[in-house]
Amino acid sequence: MRLLRRKSELERPVDSVGDSLAALAGGIGRRSVMKAGLIAGGVAALTAGSAAISALRRRIVESDS
Repeated sequence: MRLLRRKSELERPVDSVGDSLAALAGGIGRRSVMKAGLIAGGVAALTAGSAAISALRRRIVESDS
């Protein structure tokens, strides 16, 4: 008799993402997925840049005080 193997906390989200991507791949073309990835990457880059500028401004203001 084989006991059921429970998934670890790390394995569950990885499987969920894999299942979601597999479902998307059936209905959306590769080109659309690439465009979505580029847009998401651009948004992430803009957010990181904005945070870096804000941090730099805070440091400059604190050093002037």
